[in-house]
Amino acid sequence: MGETGPVEGVPGADLDRRILQQTGRYLVTGGAGFIGSNFVRFLRSRYPEASVTVLDKLTYAGNPANLASFEGERGYRFVHGDIADERTVDPLIAEGFDFVLNFAAETHVDRSIGDPGNFVRTDVYGVYVLLEAVRKRPITCFVQISTDEVYGEVFGDPVGEAAPLMPRNPYAASKAGGDRLAYSYHATYGLPVVVTRCSNNYGPYQYPEKLIPLFVTNALEKKPLPVYGTGRNVRDWIHVEDHILALDSILATPGCEGEVFNIGAYNERDVLTIASSILSHLGGPMDLVKHVVDRPGHDRRYAVAWDKLRERTGWRPLRGFEEGLAETVRWYRENEAWWRPLKTGEFLEYYKKNYVFLDRPPEQRR
Repeated sequence: MGETGPVEGVPGADLDRRILQQTGRYLVTGGAGFIGSNFVRFLRSRYPEASVTVLDKLTYAGNPANLASFEGERGYRFVHGDIADERTVDPLIAEGFDFVLNFAAETHVDRSIGDPGNFVRTDVYGVYVLLEAVRKRPITCFVQISTDEVYGEVFGDPVGEAAPLMPRNPYAASKAGGDRLAYSYHATYGLPVVVTRCSNNYGPYQYPEKLIPLFVTNALEKKPLPVYGTGRNVRDWIHVEDHILALDSILATPGCEGEVFNIGAYNERDVLTIASSILSHLGGPMDLVKHVVDRPGHDRRYAVAWDKLRERTGWRPLRGFEEGLAETVRWYRENEAWWRPLKTGEFLEYYKKNYVFLDRPPEQRR
């Protein structure tokens, strides 16, 4: 997963903390998902003496294949369960962990528009269940993985951690709720909580419903690339492995508890640019790009400033966007056996329902 570089030189890091990172007990919730499974892969490679427990509900986006290579390994365990279920969470947390990282979440904005209640249950109540269990036991650090979407639309310069939270869709609002609930447990109970707000991730093992893997796999299948509205909505893109190195840097740095850290890469691209880059890598024609009816409340731009993280930990992203995108395109091209089974059944029904192509006659748009 590349070299951490900055982690070894983290300002304020101490030997005891680094030893605990290398040999400690980790609970990774949502560890069968995209970012969570990449974090587990990092831990097993970088800290083979550490103990890693994964808790995952295995919803549509949680894929056992992401973790299959670790089954039976010493120091690794998978628990099938829901973070919103106290009967599962409380006895598990009681076993004792040094680090708890909560990646578990309902994450797709489009799905939150159709089913906001499920997002509130997981992204707010689920966080509450974890926090209640954790505060009863000693722990070194609880990391709540939030998102840059809690800030809402950004105009002008990228926003820092003190910017007001103005979420504009049920997903972002539910994540803001979990984000602030986690912080409140630090302020009220002294729980060693860190909240991170990362920009859009991309990379291997991302469920093909998300933009980059959807565009790559559709292009490989010679299918249309569905672009909402004008396609000029802008996001900051960070490779998932850079995100994980940022989290590792935070865990290596004592004194981060009670803090919020933005994680970004200053790689702003709009959707049409992403589509063009992917088609260029695959040699596909631009007429595969097809515009679809825009989703409600579609934020035009997200952008976060991450100077605080760099100053406190020494972290910086190591991958440029074009390099990372080329690697990602290659991964999906070489791992068709991983993604093709995912683009059937429930995925296909959701896809047909969600994307209403504008070049179809009006009577065929529903």
